[in-house]
Parts: sequence; structure tokens; C-alpha cells
Amino acid sequence: MSEAFEKAVEEVKVLKAKPDQSEMTELYGLYKQVTKGDNDTDRPGFFDFVGKTKWDAWSSKKGLSKEQAMAKYVDLVEKLKVKYGI
Repeated sequence: MSEAFEKAVEEVKVLKAKPDQSEMTELYGLYKQVTKGDNDTDRPGFFDFVGKTKWDAWSSKKGLSKEQAMAKYVDLVEKLKVKYGI
């Protein structure tokens, strides 16, 4: 599965259009879950809106195994490839 994940990571970089914010946030959360595991960092401060969004996206994946997160990431990239083209 890691080969498919690595391929998906590269493919998402060459989509014909940038995914919308919710899709980017989902990709970020899944990527961090795959590469770092469960989020055990402190939530960013009140005025760090981007940081909080990213932190929340990653934290929402808590409990997913590396393999589950990889599968979800690959599935999402496949959907984005259909939606945006590659």
C-alpha cells in the first residue's frame, strides 16, 4: 500500500486545478496521520486560524491506523483526479 500512497502524494501535486479548502484539509489530516500517527501536540492559539484548522484535521483522524489512513488518502486522490484531472 505504501507504493500507492507515494504515487498518490505525487499525483495530487500535478492536478489540473487545486482542490478546494475542505479537500486540502482532508488530505493534510490523512497525510499527517500516515506520516506521524496520532496527533499528540497542543492545539495552536486562538489567532492561529490556519494552524487550528490543520490541527483539527489531523486530530480528527486519531485512531486510524497508518494503513487505514493510506487507503483513505489514496481513495481521496483518485476522486480528486476524476474531479480535477491530471
